[in-house]
Amino acid sequence: MKTVEFFKKKQVLSFEVFPPKRTSPIETIYSTLDELKGLHPDYISVTYGAGGSLNNSKTLEIAANIKNRYEFESVAHLPCINLTKEDVLLALNTIRENGIENILALRGDINPDIPPCTDFSHASDLVTFIREHGDFNIIGACYPEGHPESKNIVDDIHNLKRKVDAGVSQLTTQLFLDNEYFYTFRERAALAGINVPIEAGIMPVVNKKQIERMVSLCGVHLPTKFIKMMARYENNPIAMRDAGIAYAVDQIVDLAAQGVDGIHLYTMNNPYIAQKIYEAVYRLLAA
Repeated sequence: MKTVEFFKKKQVLSFEVFPPKRTSPIETIYSTLDELKGLHPDYISVTYGAGGSLNNSKTLEIAANIKNRYEFESVAHLPCINLTKEDVLLALNTIRENGIENILALRGDINPDIPPCTDFSHASDLVTFIREHGDFNIIGACYPEGHPESKNIVDDIHNLKRKVDAGVSQLTTQLFLDNEYFYTFRERAALAGINVPIEAGIMPVVNKKQIERMVSLCGVHLPTKFIKMMARYENNPIAMRDAGIAYAVDQIVDLAAQGVDGIHLYTMNNPYIAQKIYEAVYRLLAA
């Protein structure tokens, strides 16, 4: 089933997981999925791992198991910056053979140690290519605070419109910690004629190292109340975890009340965190 169909019925709840590190057995992800299964997400997406590393065999294997073993719709991430057209065709064939209908099409992070391939310069190029080679539901990424490499917000919205026009049928946002950025972004997107469902990406922040990485990778704005929370609890791991969960729940409650199309929860492969958030918000999203 194409995940875009879920948005016609309800506010969507989806999860994101990532493959284990290369030094870890792939079976570790399945213990996580065993627990996430009981939370009944609408779908689960599988990343290429931190920094867009090329471990796509694990990504596609996990996505296939989510679809065929756990019987949830799955989304396979496909970053193109280091892929040739032949690589993408092979991936599309594997995705198709495993009954997966949904792909998150990304440019991917540029690794200074790996010269990028030249077949796909932008995510919109990949979207066009996928559209030409199969009947997939294509999901795109978007950035409420603007893509870090964009000249400005207007240019970023224009690029997003180009990606949607190329064939993206739904969008998932980068994480954000201030909902006002999301609401402003949603208004700009509507004014630009972007009329596909926009799912809000929420990441519960449970330690200081995590937020430092987030800031370095995507420049996410830290609201004053979040900074105060970090300062108070950063040296108490349990309190920081619980405060991060509470902060994410507060974000989701506000988003649900404001009619968000869906919530995409970055689980960090932590079923405990996902369960606590699910228990707090699932009735709101099902209402």
